[in-house]
Amino acid sequence: MKAFWNNKLLAESEETVIIEGDHYFPFDSLNKQYFRESDTNRICPWRGIAYYLDIDVNGEINKDAAWYFLDESKVIKGIVGRIAFWRGVEITG
Repeated sequence: MKAFWNNKLLAESEETVIIEGDHYFPFDSLNKQYFRESDTNRICPWRGIAYYLDIDVNGEINKDAAWYFLDESKVIKGIVGRIAFWRGVEITG
């Protein structure tokens, strides 16, 4: 699977985990130069606290377009250490 935004490859992995249609990519599959920490976090009642990253491609910012979890959920397993995307990030396989 590959994740693109603004014609840039953000992540690529053959080992994504799919939860509710979202592909969770391993952190080590990211092209880290396009990411920066956001101060946003939200609580999901069954996944836990989601932390967000902004995507920066050539100075164009996609705010909070990627998210991850630091703690293993009691309901969802296997997504800690992985990152998912939304807000216009294209996932292809």
